[in-house]
Amino acid sequence: MGEEGTEGTVHLLCLAASSGVPLFCRSSRGGAPARQQLPFSVIGSLNGVHMFGQNLEVQLSSARTEDTTVVWKSFHDSITLIVLSSEEGTSELRLERLLQMVFGAMVLLVGLEELTNIRNVERLKKELRASYRLIDSFLGDSELIGDLTQCVDCVVPPEGSLLQEALAGFTEAVGTAFGCLVVSGRVVAATESWWRLGTPEAVLLPWLVGSLPPQAARDYPVYLPHGSPTVPHRLLTLTLLPGLELCLLCGPRPPLSQLDPQLLDRWWQPVLDLLRACVPLGPRTLPAGFPLHVDILGLLLLHLELKRCLFTVEPSGDQEPSPEQRRRLLRSFYTLVTATHFPPEPGAPEEKVAALDYLHLKMCSLHDQLSNLPLEGSTGTMGGGSGGGTPPKRGGPTPEQ
Repeated sequence: MGEEGTEGTVHLLCLAASSGVPLFCRSSRGGAPARQQLPFSVIGSLNGVHMFGQNLEVQLSSARTEDTTVVWKSFHDSITLIVLSSEEGTSELRLERLLQMVFGAMVLLVGLEELTNIRNVERLKKELRASYRLIDSFLGDSELIGDLTQCVDCVVPPEGSLLQEALAGFTEAVGTAFGCLVVSGRVVAATESWWRLGTPEAVLLPWLVGSLPPQAARDYPVYLPHGSPTVPHRLLTLTLLPGLELCLLCGPRPPLSQLDPQLLDRWWQPVLDLLRACVPLGPRTLPAGFPLHVDILGLLLLHLELKRCLFTVEPSGDQEPSPEQRRRLLRSFYTLVTATHFPPEPGAPEEKVAALDYLHLKMCSLHDQLSNLPLEGSTGTMGGGSGGGTPPKRGGPTPEQ
């Protein structure tokens, strides 16, 4: 089985569907951003063959050559995304989900209205630059896996219930129901309302925070691709410790100035030691001393009902193969089993795909080991928050708010 991401190049093209005008082109080589661009003639040919098929009522979705896989996908008859990958072991499933994440990122930062009603191509090109950093993180070798599983990457924090209480109290004090703690793009704890966010924003928001350069505080306008694709909301972030950020999703209020140091100290000073213990959980995801068999080199655990996942390739210290190789192997194994052995039937709803993913998890040789992990015991729950379906006390952010 080939290792996904082993050298090779990935090219991502975004075009206006009606005119075929390129909006941007992003590339990566060996998992790192690259400046290599495709010739305009190649871009035109790739888009032309797709449009030719549409005119004949034929949907061209993918093609494969000896060393390259190509996937096309149109969104709202307005945006066409094309991805070409020469990475070894790349599957169509991985590329299809990549395109879904890319379009979600575009909506998150630009809004659906600008993408479906293109009035000024040059202005749209400039606006889309804000999404480049996030999109590039999808093309590279990320430590996260939510782009593939479509579940939120989480960690298992120590004493998660105490962090949950502090988060709930703080969000209530500032007047929003949507809050979470994020370390390296992974959710440490979140409020009930945050967990009720739809896909893909539940995956994209922590990923966005993890992809941004360090900053003490941010007031970031975002759209919710599922919940509010045309009306922006505010994503407020505060750095509690280096690598650990507090995120709030809200409307016009509260202003960033209201989040003063005294309010932060009141709620977070009592749990400062717990916050410090969460910082190293970025790559490991499991707290020190977590009971895990020494022979497990990588772990992928999905809770498909809650749309959360735990992904780590560093549970056993410095052993071969390297963490990068383990990550590629585990991603490739997940993709292989999901796409090859349990392919979705044509026209099957997303629930069927989720059920097939669950069958994959059941057949995994680690099942017996995973069933004994105390993910909901005293150590803390995966990603914090309740696992039940209790409705939130406060409603989600709406255009009226």
